[in-house]
Amino acid sequence: MHTRDAAAAVVVVMMAIAPSGGAVVSAVASAKAEAPPVRFEAPEPGETLATITVSCDACAWDTDGREAVVLTVSLDHAYSQHLPVVRSGRAEYHVAFGSVDRGSHTIDVAEDPQLTARELVGKAAATVESIRIQQITAADREHLPIALAPVLYARADTVGHFTDVPVFMWYEVEPTTRGTRYRYSVIFTNEDGGTPADRLMATWGRTTDIEYVYSVEVDLSGRTLSEDMQAPKHEILPFHGKREGRHPLLWVSTSNNMVLDTGTTRVRYAPAPVLFPLNQVSREAVMDRNPWLYEVMTKELVREGKIVDEATPGKGTIPHPLRFAYLEGCGEIGDNALAFAVRIGENWIASDYGLAEYRIMRDGCFRAAIPLPHGASVKDIRAVRVQAFARTTPAANPRDPRNPRIHFTRLNALFGLDERFVPSASIVRWQGAADLAAGEPPFDIPIP
Repeated sequence: MHTRDAAAAVVVVMMAIAPSGGAVVSAVASAKAEAPPVRFEAPEPGETLATITVSCDACAWDTDGREAVVLTVSLDHAYSQHLPVVRSGRAEYHVAFGSVDRGSHTIDVAEDPQLTARELVGKAAATVESIRIQQITAADREHLPIALAPVLYARADTVGHFTDVPVFMWYEVEPTTRGTRYRYSVIFTNEDGGTPADRLMATWGRTTDIEYVYSVEVDLSGRTLSEDMQAPKHEILPFHGKREGRHPLLWVSTSNNMVLDTGTTRVRYAPAPVLFPLNQVSREAVMDRNPWLYEVMTKELVREGKIVDEATPGKGTIPHPLRFAYLEGCGEIGDNALAFAVRIGENWIASDYGLAEYRIMRDGCFRAAIPLPHGASVKDIRAVRVQAFARTTPAANPRDPRNPRIHFTRLNALFGLDERFVPSASIVRWQGAADLAAGEPPFDIPIP
C-alpha cells in the first residue's frame, strides 16, 4: 500500500547506507505474551533499530473502544518501550532499542492489556508478522545521530488514552563553528492544548503536533559541547537530565507537548530517528513523505468529534481534511501577517476567513490549508493570492519598523489529498520576489 511504502522508504534508505549492519528477519506468530522471542546476533557493539510489521484489522484509531492494541516491547527481557498500533491493517513501525553489546540478544513483543483499547483486550487482534533488525555501528555515519536521539516518556494524562502519541521522529544536521548540531523533532498525532483545529489548519496546514524537542552540539570527536530542549512555554532550556547510554530521557509535560528532563511516568516511546533535511521546505514536508500521518491525524479528529461538514471558524472544528487545498510558501513575514486565498470560478476562498488570528505570522517556509466547496477539487483552482495584513500580536523577531513589508519568495506547492491520504502532485510552483504590505494590493499567481 502506497502510504506504508512511503513511510518505510525513508528508514530503509537510512539503513541501507550502514555498511556493516545486517538485517535479520524473524517471524512472530502473534502479539500475545506467549509468543516466542525474536533472537538476533550483534556482530559488534552498536545502536539497534527494528522494523516491526504488525497487522491489526480490528484496530480503528477513529473508533472509541477500538483505537489500538498497545504492545510492550522488551530487549533481553527488560522493558524497552510501548508501541501503539495506530494504523489499521498491515503496517511497519520503526523503533530504536539503543546500544547493545556484541553477542546474542532477544526481543519480546506482547500485548499490554492495561493500555490496549477495551474492545480489543485479550482478543489477539494484532499479529506481529515480522521483526527486522538493523545494527548501526561506530563505523557508520548514522551512528552518532542515532546514538544521541532522545527517548520520550508519555505525558501523564495520555497514559491509557489514545491521544497525542509521538509516532515519528526525524533529525536535521547543522554545521557549527565548533562541530555539528543534531536537531530532533517529533510528530504527535494531535495537540490537546494550544491552538484549536480550525486555526491549526489555517496557519499550519495540519492538526498533528510537530515539535522540536531536543538538540545537541558535538565536536569533531563526537564529544558533547552543549544540548537543549524545548520546555513549557516554548522556552529553550539546557538539558541536565538522565540518559541511557548517550540517549537523553525526556518527559512530555504539557498539553501542547513541550518536554522536561524529569518526570514520573514510566510508559515511553522510542521512534527510530530518520534524517530529513529541510531545505527550502516546511516541516510539514515530513508528513508528505509519510502520508499515513495524515490518515492517523484525520482519524483522531473523527474520534474527537472535530470534523463537522459545515464547520465555521471559532468552533475548533473543520470539514474533512480530504476537502482541503494545502499550500506551502516561503518568505519573510517580519512584523506583518499573511494569508492565502484560492480562486475557483469567480470566487476567492481565503485561508484566514477574514479573521486576524487565522493568519500566518512566522518567517521561513509555512503551510496553510483552505477548505474547498463541496464538489470542487484542487484541479478547479485558477489562481493563488498572497496578501499582507497588519500584525495584531508582537513579532517574535521584530523587524525594522521603517520597512514593514513581507518579502514572499516561493510558492512550493498547492495540492490535495487522495482517498488514501497521499498528497497529489502540486498544480503550481512559483519562485521570485514579491514585496507586500498591509493595505496594498495582494499578489496573485495565475494557474493555467
